[in-house]
Amino acid sequence: MNEIKNLQPTCIWKNFYALTQVPRPSGHLEKIQQFLLNFAKEAGVEAFKDPAGNIVMRKPATPGMENRKGIILQAHMDMVPQKTPESTHNFETDPIETWIDGEWVKAKGTTLGADNGMGVAAIMAVMEAKDLQHGPIDALITADEETGMYGANDLPEGELQGDILLNLDSETWGKFVIGSAGGIDVTATLDYKEVETDAEDVAAKITLKGLRGGHSGLEIHEGRGNANKLLVQVVREAIEECEARLASWHGGNMRNAIPFKAEAVLTLPKENLPALKEIVDDYLADFTDQYKNIESGIELFMEEVETPKMEVPVEIQDNLINAIYGCHNGVLRMIPSYPDVVETSSNLAIIDIEGGKAALKILARSSREDMKEYIVKTLESCFNMAGMKVKIFGGYGGWDPNPESEILHHLLKIYKEQNGEDGIIQVDHAGLECSVILGKYPHLDVVSLGPTMRSPHTTTERCFIPSIEPFWKLLKQALAEAPVK
Repeated sequence: MNEIKNLQPTCIWKNFYALTQVPRPSGHLEKIQQFLLNFAKEAGVEAFKDPAGNIVMRKPATPGMENRKGIILQAHMDMVPQKTPESTHNFETDPIETWIDGEWVKAKGTTLGADNGMGVAAIMAVMEAKDLQHGPIDALITADEETGMYGANDLPEGELQGDILLNLDSETWGKFVIGSAGGIDVTATLDYKEVETDAEDVAAKITLKGLRGGHSGLEIHEGRGNANKLLVQVVREAIEECEARLASWHGGNMRNAIPFKAEAVLTLPKENLPALKEIVDDYLADFTDQYKNIESGIELFMEEVETPKMEVPVEIQDNLINAIYGCHNGVLRMIPSYPDVVETSSNLAIIDIEGGKAALKILARSSREDMKEYIVKTLESCFNMAGMKVKIFGGYGGWDPNPESEILHHLLKIYKEQNGEDGIIQVDHAGLECSVILGKYPHLDVVSLGPTMRSPHTTTERCFIPSIEPFWKLLKQALAEAPVK
């Protein structure tokens, strides 16, 4: 587990290792906030926690570079807490266990937290370095980015002092992001009065798992299976063909992660269990064939469980199943001028139905405000027809690309000098905090960059070791050659 501390450059890897030892799941950031404040004190730089829970650090210019534009280095402190079904990891208390697999760093049974721990580690390396040349530097390490960009949304105006924002939350080395989609949370809820289960009925739990999951912005276009959308096909046929009734449903756990597991408990006459087993087996074969080039470990099975005393009333059950079936999920449209980039999408991320309460949670994204409004109204219409109460919240705007950015061309020049090839300019479908920060600091010149990572928000998250050294080399030169005011 300690091996990653010895990787090069050690100034970043030792800090990333230190971050893996501090629990930092979204919503539970007290330990990492204190860790960062203690780090800054030891490094001898000014630091404070602002009212939004963000950590701000400041490092003055090296002598003779006071006339350079101030640079704000920005990353987020929280990580997505996902683990394998067999893992006993507690994200609020346990360190992340890392291991090296060839050219990749991975975690044992959990998300790695390289998103955005690598960005934070790079900031820490800059803050503690004694040999770097640079103008004035602010560091902004935001809180709860993964659950709603709360730290960025509540960032006080007038707190940051720089002219340039380098967001370190991109995930492909050599690509420089200059725009991203906006997003909004959609939650549909319904309270219902449960009814008693037929005393003669038995119960079966249908479990779908083994999907890849993934980042609902970066990987939504890959057509990965959504556990909720697949399971609803099984449940609906069970209701239609086996006289099944819905007792409960639980699928997904993060709005910005494609759900890789879902399970539903159904009640039904005992004599219909063989028919249900046949339906389950048929769908497993069907899903395996449908996703044979995308998913490799799909599991779908049923098991008899203790019969619940209560279940969902028929009319409510049918409305909920129709809403889940009809809810848009996945890519809605690509950007016409950038046909390889997703413009608008939605992710049916979380379903919880049990005990008289139903909740469906979706993260919708779009790089166009009118299309974001369209996808929201599409979802709202679907849920309204099911009699559900819809709440829209947590919206953030898109980040409009600025291809004439001074810092972009500065970074591209350095990248080509160091690597002998042109960097790639990119617009992302994933939401970045840049758009929110620009809303409060519209004068900033902004680019997002970072080392290579794959499958963030999943238990196969990994960081490409050879990308860290050139990333650090470019960052150092960019600071040393910061534009003059």
